[in-house]
Amino acid sequence: MKTVRSCQNAEAKGVTMNSNYSLEQLDNKFRNQSLGLRCSEVVDNANFLLHIDNRNEEPEEPNGNIITEASPPGQPLAPAPPPRTTSIQANLSKILISVKNENTPSDDKPIELMMKPDFRQGNSNLNFGQLQAYVKLEQLGEGSYATVYKGFSNLLNKVVALKEIRLQPEEGTPFTAIREASLLRGLRHANIVTLHDIIHTKENLTFVFEYVQTDLSQYLEKHSGGLNPKNIKLFLFQLFRGLEFCHEKRILHRDLKPQNLLISEIGELKLADFGLARAKSVPSRTYSHEVVTLWYRPPDVLLGSTDYSTSLDIWGVGCIFIEMIVGSAAFPGVKDTCDQLDKIWRVLGTPTEETWKGISYYPNYIPENLTFHKPKPLSHFFPKLANIKNAEEIAYSCLQLQPEKRITAENALRHKYFKELPNKIHSLSPQTSIFTLSACKLHPESNCSTSFLRSAARLENSKFNIRR
Repeated sequence: MKTVRSCQNAEAKGVTMNSNYSLEQLDNKFRNQSLGLRCSEVVDNANFLLHIDNRNEEPEEPNGNIITEASPPGQPLAPAPPPRTTSIQANLSKILISVKNENTPSDDKPIELMMKPDFRQGNSNLNFGQLQAYVKLEQLGEGSYATVYKGFSNLLNKVVALKEIRLQPEEGTPFTAIREASLLRGLRHANIVTLHDIIHTKENLTFVFEYVQTDLSQYLEKHSGGLNPKNIKLFLFQLFRGLEFCHEKRILHRDLKPQNLLISEIGELKLADFGLARAKSVPSRTYSHEVVTLWYRPPDVLLGSTDYSTSLDIWGVGCIFIEMIVGSAAFPGVKDTCDQLDKIWRVLGTPTEETWKGISYYPNYIPENLTFHKPKPLSHFFPKLANIKNAEEIAYSCLQLQPEKRITAENALRHKYFKELPNKIHSLSPQTSIFTLSACKLHPESNCSTSFLRSAARLENSKFNIRR
């Protein structure tokens, strides 16, 4: 993915390459030159990501607003800053030139660097990495630096999602885009959105993702008041399953929220939007605490911690789990970090040095500003938890105030809350959906049949056929 950023610089200098040149062949040269290493040395992807992360330590919040260091308590959220880019962009054209000298192209086709997909079919005149291989249909959403469209792939012969990232010649590719593509290249899992292709032009960088019908936020809006407990269990299991795969590879998502959890028409849940995700191959104390949408941000991060790990994502899972059950956010802060912390303290109790050793060392821990609350059972605030066997226990294991006490994704998958699921579910390969098991199926919601997903899919496909 790093090499994609080099295209516009190379084109400006008149460099041409074979369009079939492998991304992997460029990776090591890119890393070595940017890190100042010899060509013979090899740097793995995780350590390279850590290096470029350290050059740009404060990633932006891609959706919505963030709390900035300059925002004092009680002040409104500051708008998200523009996307940042890495400081090594100037080296990229040199790398392309050196590759060109070592492997002279057989023709003068324009530069087209791309990820190699799992399979290809369709029109033989089209290829991956070519914009003309895709038909843009309709806009699905727009963010601070990207617009998402529904599209159709003439190569895969199916509907896809096109994430179009606008490029600024003087700024290059947004840092979050580089990070997202770099990480997704190594994440092939049934519960993680698939990145099929990358297309680079002078104006845009386009990611081609699998198209998934809706997201958990929209699903919750459609079924207000909480979801079917059986569906909640399937969604939660898939969420832990996807996270276990990420965490096993030392990758933190860092932005878990319902909007970033896609739901397919059969009920598959897929982690998406890895713009804030990060590889953590070695212990580090240099992470930014400006991650995760406020409602799903754990107390240690709200208190200013930059020394976090996989427990960051687990807190978000606990918040989402309760939201699926009750139909509303567990800790909906409305003002600032202090207000968000107070929402948490009211439920889980206000911590002190006696109950949370070391809390007084957190930058944002100011005892005189705290209102003391005694902890109470989660079911006192969220009564529906008591109606679902073992639900309160697994929720509490995720929502531990101290990060080291939170359950891991691996252990959560074996929690007795999931005891009713078939044993075979634990032996599925990473890329196999749990819905290949006959015992796993999406159940009707109390206020609307789950068939609305399939009906909506058929309606959209019929619209697409008309457009074609």
